[in-house]
Amino acid sequence: MRLRTALLATTLMAAAPAAAFATTITGPYVNVGGGYNLVQNQHAHLAGDPPGGGSSQFRHNTGFTGFGAFGWGFGNGLRAEIEGAYNYSNIDHRPGTSIPGHTRSSDQAYGGFVNVLYDIDLKQFGIDAPVTPFVGVGAGYLWQHYNPVQTNFQGGGYTHIGGTNGGFAYQGIVGAAYDTGIPGFQITTEYRMIGQPGSFMDGAYQYSAVSATGARSSGHVNFDQRFNHQFILGLRYAFDTAPPPPPPAPVVAAPAPLPARSYLVFFDWDKSDLTARARQIVAEAAQASTHVQTTRIEVNGYTDNSSAHPGPRGEKYNLDLSVRRANSVKAELIRDGVPASAIDIHGYGEAHPLVPTGPNTREPQNRRVEIILH
Repeated sequence: MRLRTALLATTLMAAAPAAAFATTITGPYVNVGGGYNLVQNQHAHLAGDPPGGGSSQFRHNTGFTGFGAFGWGFGNGLRAEIEGAYNYSNIDHRPGTSIPGHTRSSDQAYGGFVNVLYDIDLKQFGIDAPVTPFVGVGAGYLWQHYNPVQTNFQGGGYTHIGGTNGGFAYQGIVGAAYDTGIPGFQITTEYRMIGQPGSFMDGAYQYSAVSATGARSSGHVNFDQRFNHQFILGLRYAFDTAPPPPPPAPVVAAPAPLPARSYLVFFDWDKSDLTARARQIVAEAAQASTHVQTTRIEVNGYTDNSSAHPGPRGEKYNLDLSVRRANSVKAELIRDGVPASAIDIHGYGEAHPLVPTGPNTREPQNRRVEIILH
């Protein structure tokens, strides 16, 4: 029941709305987080002197986890990071014995992982949302320490288990990051499953026991494999992330009066269809071509230097987008009565920006088509 409830809470957090645009990380970032740590029941196998031993099951109750990580984003969705982690869990029950008893103690783990993660760009599926899902795997080393675990049995007698041992650990990660509107700053929610093979915990823990009759025994303890289920809320800051663009305005006006023989038509991000204002400007250009001496109409398309397909494909994609914008304006001019033979179109992509910007920046004034009457 606890595991189902925690999974439902993580799902609801991953579906929560936000108010910015999803971010792909390029360059260094830091990440911290903490949350609920749920450990599956563990079996312990006792072997000692006098021989015989036995087995028991440890049931874990409430717990918590925390981590800090430093990583690097490669700009294509892939990230790599180094993480330090701490886990804590209460132990409050020990079933599986013929003599009723009660166990109360805790255990803790600390160590580190090397993680590889992949951010899923929802825009490639036609979804423009302020959330970036991610998945990842990690491998590392954890020291597992059992604080003195003592079971007191009804009728007298007890067992005492404790010790520390380190070993290989692995984890799987599923989560989502939400843009806050602050450049580079995101809130994250995650589910993690951490596993440790039991072979790395064999014989490292000691036990001693006293029976109701006063007989003593001692030896070592072997544990089966260990699984932690973690539900985490975190904060992440990417140092080189460009500021998120402002929401697109429904109407973008020209920044300054234009020459009588030149007209600018602006477009929404990653769009080539004309807005109502754009159609009005194209109509003005078509009408002007009938009142002044015009031998040729030049239609030049441009984009800003951001792209719906970042990476090596981005520049080619933007060049094609600029041609589609120029063709949209040409088609509107023809509908307004301009002969198709009088129109020349060109697409220049990211070249010749109207407003200089940094890389990967959405600039509305650079998403344009220029109509020039010659």
